[in-house]
Amino acid sequence: MDTSFLIPALLSLGTIGAVIVLAYWSRKSTIERMEDDNAPKSNLAKDGPDHGDPDRR
Repeated sequence: MDTSFLIPALLSLGTIGAVIVLAYWSRKSTIERMEDDNAPKSNLAKDGPDHGDPDRR
């Protein structure tokens, strides 16, 4: 059996799997933050603070 195709195939499947997991985790944390009423508003939000905190990055 020729294994020269096996390593790139496993690497690409692993990369796709990692991207899917990270996208799911990011989506979940974004939804949790959107549902949290105590989360600070963005400076770009319409109802956000007028001036940004210079110490916050």
